[in-house]
Amino acid sequence: MNLKKVITLTGGALAANVGLFAVNILQAGPRVPDGRSMAEILGVNPEKATWEDVERLNRRDTMQLFYAAKAPGFEKMKGEYKAKVLSGGVLGGSTAYFTHHVFPTGTLTPSTEWVGKAFMPEGENEGWGYNLFLDKKTGKVMRTRKMLTKIGPTTIGTDKSDSFHLDYAPHNTGLVHGMHDELRQVNEDLFICAGYMGFSGGPLNPGPFVLIGPPEEWVGMD
Repeated sequence: MNLKKVITLTGGALAANVGLFAVNILQAGPRVPDGRSMAEILGVNPEKATWEDVERLNRRDTMQLFYAAKAPGFEKMKGEYKAKVLSGGVLGGSTAYFTHHVFPTGTLTPSTEWVGKAFMPEGENEGWGYNLFLDKKTGKVMRTRKMLTKIGPTTIGTDKSDSFHLDYAPHNTGLVHGMHDELRQVNEDLFICAGYMGFSGGPLNPGPFVLIGPPEEWVGMD
């Protein structure tokens, strides 16, 4: 294959990715609350909502649920929570693939699955945590991908309301260095969350997920 053809193919792939990012951003809708309550968005009482109720929403409504929800109490986020990637949006499948099979180690690991996050407050508004990955070949749970935590104004929404933030930059390199997550609470055991990466549009292009309690005991990183 000659250089001209390589350049043409590379340029086409980049253009396609940019196009998909743009569509995904549009599907998320405006980055402000539209005035609906969590009950109106979910169609059920938020106190009884489950992750399946959130999974039924389209991408726009999932993000509106995030904007309608409030940040949890910082000190309450303690222990290991189960996690699920939400579908929806043109990049839903590729987001899930990255989360399960690239995020764990930074290289392709087909046997891994992202299954949770853990948190430990260490001050009034400072703490840290890690992610949990299941290796389906060995049955072992890996505890890695450390992040720092705090409560602060959202970077995903434009109203600057508070979220529970997960900052990966201080402890990770490569693509994960630019990762950032935000968490908000639907009920005692359900949290609507969104994360983004610098290379794919940053806070303009969030990927939604949920955390599910009640939390199990904190174990600590490997």
